[in-house]
Amino acid sequence: MKRLVKGRLAALVFAASLLCTGTRYALAESATPAQSQGDKTVALLKKLIAFDTSNGPGDTRALAEYLKSQFEPLGAEVDIFVAPNGKAAHFIARLRGDGSKKPVLLAAHADVVPVEREKWTVEPFAGVEKDGFVYGRGAMDFKGGLAVFARAVMRLAEEKTPLARDVIFLAEADEEQGQYSTVWLAKNHWDKIDAEFALNEGGYVLQGRDGTVRQISVTTADKLSATFALRATGRSGHSSRPFPPGEMANDRLIAALAKLAAHDPAVKLVPATEAYFRALLPISSEQTASDIKQLLNAKDQSDLEAAGKKLVADNPKDGLLLHALLRDTVVITMIEAGIKPNVIPGDAKAIVNTRLLPGTTADQMIAEIKRAIGDPDIEVSLVTPLTQQEARDVYLKRTNAPPSPVDTALYAALDRNAKLIWKDAVLVPTLFEAGTDAMAWREHNVPVYGIYPYPLDDDILSRMHGNDERIGVEAIKQGTEWIYNTLREVAKK
Repeated sequence: MKRLVKGRLAALVFAASLLCTGTRYALAESATPAQSQGDKTVALLKKLIAFDTSNGPGDTRALAEYLKSQFEPLGAEVDIFVAPNGKAAHFIARLRGDGSKKPVLLAAHADVVPVEREKWTVEPFAGVEKDGFVYGRGAMDFKGGLAVFARAVMRLAEEKTPLARDVIFLAEADEEQGQYSTVWLAKNHWDKIDAEFALNEGGYVLQGRDGTVRQISVTTADKLSATFALRATGRSGHSSRPFPPGEMANDRLIAALAKLAAHDPAVKLVPATEAYFRALLPISSEQTASDIKQLLNAKDQSDLEAAGKKLVADNPKDGLLLHALLRDTVVITMIEAGIKPNVIPGDAKAIVNTRLLPGTTADQMIAEIKRAIGDPDIEVSLVTPLTQQEARDVYLKRTNAPPSPVDTALYAALDRNAKLIWKDAVLVPTLFEAGTDAMAWREHNVPVYGIYPYPLDDDILSRMHGNDERIGVEAIKQGTEWIYNTLREVAKK
């Protein structure tokens, strides 16, 4: 009994102390909402990584059901659309506004690329947090963005923010070179994802070695990903009696690939990259600014080539990115040949992935590959479920799509709210050197802005699609505040 009385007295004393210092405790609590919201995003990211959504097969059904369990209790309208392959599940959650403005959309892909498990130091599908980072496949690309976007929408619902427009959250399927991406979703369920403007993955919040963020690249256009198959044929037979050089499929394919590997497409300036380089001028070093001016003032192709090479050489830290922005790129990614060590195969095939600048068509790239390999008998074709002509028509339409304008309320809100977190940051519109699912909206004239919504450094970027992929915990927390504040500004009444 005495012990009980003492316990109650202690509780009363503690309660009194809270009342006496209520202001201090209230201030401390209100000073850390960003941290607590950021912690929720980190926890969500670790949960999302735990779903193995490697593509292929790109099975996102379980992740979609988990998101449903999180959004439905908050009053969101939820749809899950499973593609004909029975695995690619697109998740959509909608918060209703008063309809006075068109919706805003936040889209992020839930599928990820496969892993080479033996090269990871942690389990890639466990969401391991250590040393200030969250590790796992998709941590940076793009389950980190999925978690940030999802938490921004969930927080609006939790706080019961009055909305002037619907807010749509989409967890995309099949973005990583799958057949049932947002193009399929837009074709079959456009009414569910139509919006005034949208956020997707894309540009980088670039963090310097001192931890400061000075440049935020927001992508307003993407390079197009076009994949080609090169097929060589030749005489087949016993490996003990090889045919003369050039008569065997492997020999011919290897010779062609050697030439292609040494080929670097020409330097080009397109409107999206020209705008990017002009925007970089005020925030670049004296040397880089001089190189950019030389590039912009090039009078012919020879000048353009020289200026492009100099810009890349003078910026080794950003060399890979600059090289990719200045050219169509061609990379040999897969080689398939042979059925047995002692059999000379009659067929050999290689897969070549290209990223095309706006304005470059699939036909032009086929012609360039053929010129580079110099063997008219090697077949070059698009890898596509469509007919070759249908695929060419699609690429032609997409390469002519204009970049998203930068005079919208969403772009302005991204700029204003970025400066609240990173005071020295400059927003720069640019071209994404890779490719995203944004074309589904750009084809409908809906502006899309691409961003990896957290600070990144060279080390983080080098791990994308690689081993021990990770994202900083503090970066996730900063990104959470940025996107939430941006979304609230454009969506609230």
